[in-house]
Amino acid sequence: MRIAVVSESFLPTVNGVTTSVCRVLDHLADEGHEAIVICPDAGAPAEYRGFRVHQVPSFAYRQFPVGLPSPQVQRILSSFGADVLHAASPFLLGAQGIAAANRLGIPSVAIYQTDVAGFARRNGLGMTSAIAWKYVRWVHDGADLTLVPSSASEYDLRTAGVQRLARWGRGVDLERYHPNNRRTRAASDLREQLSPDGELVVGYVGRVAPEKQVERLAALRGMRDVHIAIVGDGPARSTVASAMRGMPVTWLGRLGGADLAAAYAAFDIFAHTGSEETFGQTIQEAHASGLPVVAPRAGGPIDLVEHGVDGLLFPSGDDSALRAGVGMLVSDPGLRLRMGEAGRRAVLGRSWSVICEELVHHYEQVIVTRADAIQRIGRERAYS
Repeated sequence: MRIAVVSESFLPTVNGVTTSVCRVLDHLADEGHEAIVICPDAGAPAEYRGFRVHQVPSFAYRQFPVGLPSPQVQRILSSFGADVLHAASPFLLGAQGIAAANRLGIPSVAIYQTDVAGFARRNGLGMTSAIAWKYVRWVHDGADLTLVPSSASEYDLRTAGVQRLARWGRGVDLERYHPNNRRTRAASDLREQLSPDGELVVGYVGRVAPEKQVERLAALRGMRDVHIAIVGDGPARSTVASAMRGMPVTWLGRLGGADLAAAYAAFDIFAHTGSEETFGQTIQEAHASGLPVVAPRAGGPIDLVEHGVDGLLFPSGDDSALRAGVGMLVSDPGLRLRMGEAGRRAVLGRSWSVICEELVHHYEQVIVTRADAIQRIGRERAYS
């Protein structure tokens, strides 16, 4: 199969969209498929896993490279001869990719991964939520199928009038993120840094951006024998640092690979703060690492955390409930252990190979559906 991946984000930019796209490309390469990547011009490599990467003109908006409409997109798709188009978190570039695919008769699968309405509202794009949702509907109605990561995002899109929806989650690296990492030298060294006097470590992993609401960890102020570790960086760091001034906090910066796995292994509890997540990939990584999770009862975490089994869900916006949830786990080591083990069991069927094979089946589905529709139209015209 020949797959054209149009992504609003790609390397060297690292975020949830880029990570998912790279995992999909890894699977396609391993299974012998052909692919290309079309992404904004932001210093991307010329190829990835042997797949050519095409960059199109872009501009930077608040640290995000945004792809501009370009006639290159249709020319690239036509030259490649794609069987299907994969639009990763389509916004401007993805919308153009879907439109070009339709003109060329190429079926498309759109991956809903970013709360576009929320992004527009927070970043001053001059779009009300109503207008933003109309734009989302217009973009996704052009695709043959839209894949949503959670029940909450499916509800949002159906409410906005988007049709042809199916669920597709995200995979997790079950080998990299593993409870056994606690025995590694890297995790032990980090643990000594974060917990020199036996403190329990409450960790956060992700962008430090307004929508992530990391400043809510200030609700843990004054909690005894607790140290907070923050992995990540972003535009809201100064705001978060100000809110948490005087608290025992270690900023570990952006981490990846083995360093990120060691960080999870050095935590005792994982705290997820944002209430606008379409999925919540770091929750899966924490579960794979054997950690109990405390998260808002909103968005993606609703599907990922079974309250009272592998973590605790608190009412969105209730910082006192966040504190109470963390406090319950801090005071009960047996509960932490049971929830951590349950979290690991919960993700055992969500390896990237399993999840990406589901995606390939969705590709095959839209190819067959599009071909059947063309044959049906041909028969109707023949008999008219």
